[in-house]
Amino acid sequence: MRLITLRLRLMPLRFRLMSLLFTALVAALAVGDHAFAFAQGSVLRVGLPTLPSQLDPATALDGSVPLIARQVFDTLVQYSEAGSDVEPGLAVQWSVSRDGLVWSFRLRGGVSFHDGTPLTAHHVAQSLAREIFPGHPLAGGASMVAPRLLRGAPGVVKEVRAVDSHTVEISLLQPYAPLLTALAHPAFSVVLPVATESDGGKTDAVNRWLGTGPFSVVEIGAGHIALEARPPHWRGAPRVSRLVFVEAGDEAQARAQLDAQSLDAVFSTGAQLRPAGALSVPSWRIGYLALQTEKEPFKRLKARRAAAAALEPGLIGAALRPAASPLQAFLPSGVWGRRDAPPLMGGDPERAKRLLTEAGLPRNVPTALTVPDDGGRKPDLLKVAEAIRASLGAGGFAVSIHPGPAEAALVRAQSGDFQMALEEAYAAGGDPHFLLYPLSATEGATKGSGAVNLSFYRDSRLDDLLIRASQLSFRTERERLYARAQGMLAESMPWIPLYVRLHWVTVRPEVKNLRLHPSGNPRLERVWIETPTSITAPSAPASPPAAPPSEEPPTGR
Repeated sequence: MRLITLRLRLMPLRFRLMSLLFTALVAALAVGDHAFAFAQGSVLRVGLPTLPSQLDPATALDGSVPLIARQVFDTLVQYSEAGSDVEPGLAVQWSVSRDGLVWSFRLRGGVSFHDGTPLTAHHVAQSLAREIFPGHPLAGGASMVAPRLLRGAPGVVKEVRAVDSHTVEISLLQPYAPLLTALAHPAFSVVLPVATESDGGKTDAVNRWLGTGPFSVVEIGAGHIALEARPPHWRGAPRVSRLVFVEAGDEAQARAQLDAQSLDAVFSTGAQLRPAGALSVPSWRIGYLALQTEKEPFKRLKARRAAAAALEPGLIGAALRPAASPLQAFLPSGVWGRRDAPPLMGGDPERAKRLLTEAGLPRNVPTALTVPDDGGRKPDLLKVAEAIRASLGAGGFAVSIHPGPAEAALVRAQSGDFQMALEEAYAAGGDPHFLLYPLSATEGATKGSGAVNLSFYRDSRLDDLLIRASQLSFRTERERLYARAQGMLAESMPWIPLYVRLHWVTVRPEVKNLRLHPSGNPRLERVWIETPTSITAPSAPASPPAAPPSEEPPTGR
């Protein structure tokens, strides 16, 4: 090495420059070859529990539709990579009037649908209107998402219109800050309708709706949906040339397909298919214990605090694995505005006993727990109920478990005919409003089929905080109000968060850069498959292990 270095130093300058130039040229060609192989990508085969027969993002409530829709369609704004923060999508700028009633969105230039039609504000306004206003001529299947996120149909929305070719305006009947995170939901995707035979138009359309996303639908068949990369896209060209979604069957069938390498990745409900290659992330769906605050013993504040003090997160976590993790806050980690401390479940039976005594209640106070029996759904809620009984039993409660069909259990809870009820709730769109308001505000505490505040807790001060937080568009102020609201809930404890469900995916070792999202709908255009011709492609960050049985931030591979 010293001899070679000496010879280089003794070489005339022009020869040294030529040598360096030749080396750089060879390196560039090598990188270029690898870059071409990397950009061309390959086929990524993804297993899902079920597949739709057609792809209409307006019906993207849960399941496989929103996951597939997020690859094909774009939204005005989009979720960040790791949570529910909102960043530019088809809209690069937005603003809201001082009274909070008019939102304006400025569109990204140079965007086209998959057939080459340039995107305009008219397309955006038409897409949003079909999802928001009942009876719209372009309405597809019944949308259950828009009414949930917009307080009804049309709910808080008065009008959607195109101001000019690049500006969309949404007028509201009342200030509503969660609109922004609602618009990031795949159900509010921007679409272009394809003429069908009944319209006197095309008869060979694969799907009724075209998008502007990084992939287009090229085939929908029995048990599979094939997407093709559509570079260029404003987020960058996809790293695989084709995405094929396959109906993977049950867990045993999906595991066999992974082992046979006929699938590259499998998204599963509530379970890891095998330890190797399994990744998880906390979702936006939580399980909680509703305490009936109008009945004994939980009409007494210290009895509610005693229940929280007695709950042992370790026992509950063991009953949840691997479908969910214990939750020690009112919001899961993927939802902004979360207040982390102090932990809500204490695992302290002695403190629970002291609180019961201070509440004027005897030891072994009789308490009934209503539990939906899901018939094998994960997590097994009957096992969770047993963990709750063991925890509360050590703290001075005598708990009896009353299982029943999920629908009957909900009806019973909505009627107020219970003491404790194990239920689930969903922070749709990842906004704190969609979890804290329905579970805690007086508006949802009227007994009957519309009840969502199942603890029937009423506090006008808390109502005021939650309403103000839903009307202010300034994010920092909203976070401050939600932190105060969570502090008030921790003091009064009308309902106790128990767990957060986990999203799971199991991947082959060759699959790189797959990053899960709390919504359950990750973007897949940046995933790539390592092959001998792409080993020099940009490497993905190191993969952490699968999430342990305690709530963790999102993980990725």
